[in-house]
Amino acid sequence: MKPARSKKKVDHPHSWDELANGQWVSESIQTRLDEWCPKLFGYHLLKLGGLSCELTSCNCNIQHQVNLDLKNPLHNVIADRYELPFLEKSFDAIILSHQLEYAEDPHRMLREVDRVMMDDGYLILTGFNPMSFTGLASLMPWRKNNFPWSGRMFTPGRIKDWLGVLNYQVVYADTYALFPMKRYRTMWTWLESSIGDWASPMGSLYFIVARKRTYPLKPIKPHWRLKKKLTPASVSYRTADKKQSS
Repeated sequence: MKPARSKKKVDHPHSWDELANGQWVSESIQTRLDEWCPKLFGYHLLKLGGLSCELTSCNCNIQHQVNLDLKNPLHNVIADRYELPFLEKSFDAIILSHQLEYAEDPHRMLREVDRVMMDDGYLILTGFNPMSFTGLASLMPWRKNNFPWSGRMFTPGRIKDWLGVLNYQVVYADTYALFPMKRYRTMWTWLESSIGDWASPMGSLYFIVARKRTYPLKPIKPHWRLKKKLTPASVSYRTADKKQSS
């Protein structure tokens, strides 16, 4: 298993137009995001990264939405992804779309996201699955320097393990797009549906919704108590007193 931290700087895309089939990928994510946005409640929503900024969340109940990126024109906050300029527990929901693949230290990014996340807040993660046709295409030498294959793809199971370490409960997970071909999309969709769910782990994209769980530390007091035992001397003493009084 390759280490999560990269020794070299990894370039990351700031728009879906920079990715091959990026428009189709964003539309597939948007379809699933539209189903989850009405379920999000709170006061503040953070979209981290240029790809997240371009996703629409108009039907979300959270009115105040912050777009953070360095180059995307839709941003309203410019900052480093590893040092977010927000106080602890500032956001009720965070969207992290295809950011871990292009992070030099994904663990650090997740810890920083966890720092600004409210208790019981929602984290929506999307990414590419290396165990898929898209992941296998990254083995071709002429594609290693192009998006999305230039990033380091992680399996959905590994992402879930990282979330579990941070006390996040995965409430929804979906792996889809078994055939990530833009041409004849109707035929590929029909073929994927006819195959069934057994091939879904080989999907090119994953969509994960996790919720931050905080368990308060409560001291546990012992239920047992020490009971005083009567010694034979005290019993004989009380018996002697009764005989004298009689």
